[in-house]
Amino acid sequence: MSRIGLLPIDIPAGVEVKISEKNLAEVKGPKGTLEQQLCSDMDINIEDNVVTIQRPNESKKMKSLHGLTRSLLFNMIEGVTNGYTKTLLIEGTGYRAAKQGNKLTLNLGYSHPIEVEDPEGINVEVPEAHQIVITGIDKQQVGNYAAVIRDYRKPEPYKGKGVRYSDEHIRRKIGKTGK
Repeated sequence: MSRIGLLPIDIPAGVEVKISEKNLAEVKGPKGTLEQQLCSDMDINIEDNVVTIQRPNESKKMKSLHGLTRSLLFNMIEGVTNGYTKTLLIEGTGYRAAKQGNKLTLNLGYSHPIEVEDPEGINVEVPEAHQIVITGIDKQQVGNYAAVIRDYRKPEPYKGKGVRYSDEHIRRKIGKTGK
């Protein structure tokens, strides 16, 4: 039994969930609208502002898709009500970020600054030169954009220089010991 797939999803006030044919889910809320194609084999029921998902059989594939379908739908509902936020921290001498219009400029120790254009539906703020805050309603888009920025300079284990998530802990190594 999928423990995640069996959990019901409560629909908060102000959120509208529509499941059309072949399980095309459309979720409207105060922050915006999300649309996603869910697994067409799953049986999705909406009754009394509660969404439940049942699987058609007990095959291994259906068991794995049961929890995935529930998680995707829950993330859509959570996104249109509260939204998602990822915070990145930049550490290193001379490393910094700046925002110009819809472009993010990163100085990460390379010979040239890196310019990244914000994707549609993502809001990027730079409250300080060493901090980047990414917000949006689509969890996958927010996480993917944060990962793309982090990949430009991953944190290294000796001095901790690079771009890291705010809740990420870097395991530090000791360097060479001098005589």
